[in-house]
Amino acid sequence: MTDAETIIRPVTPEDLKKVAEIYAHYVTHTVITFDQTPPQLTDWRQRLTDLTARGLPFLIAELSGDVAGYAYAGQWRPKPAYRYTVENSIYLAPGLTGKGLGSALLGPLIDGCATAGFRRMVAVIADTGNPASVALHERFGFAHAGRLIEVGHKHGRSIDTILMQRPLATG
Repeated sequence: MTDAETIIRPVTPEDLKKVAEIYAHYVTHTVITFDQTPPQLTDWRQRLTDLTARGLPFLIAELSGDVAGYAYAGQWRPKPAYRYTVENSIYLAPGLTGKGLGSALLGPLIDGCATAGFRRMVAVIADTGNPASVALHERFGFAHAGRLIEVGHKHGRSIDTILMQRPLATG
């Protein structure tokens, strides 16, 4: 569980170096992201600019003054008819999983997207055999929407993705 020292706040440009380091760990050492090469700091700066321009949240979990994880929502697909649907991404610093930080980030992320007028949030979860991400999303009202079989291949293995979704706002 998170403690009183955990702060959830919008990312700042100064946080992006740590964000890049966290994500690089998962790109390099895991199959939970299908990226093969970690994005550069300039890529993260552009992502922040793009998300901010679209009114989408990009949040940081700060634990004892250090970036412990992050979450953001980006456009689900580029075609205009998908404009009210977002996809979430949550990554925690290695060694800080299982402490409630994912929940601390996902709640405000959902609220921020709903407040911004988005209607649906999608989660695309690599099926690594660890149920933690699916369980996190279920706790926040996500329903299973399907499975894509062996759509990813990384580190010598084929990976399925689990699709989950939840409503955000009506209208």
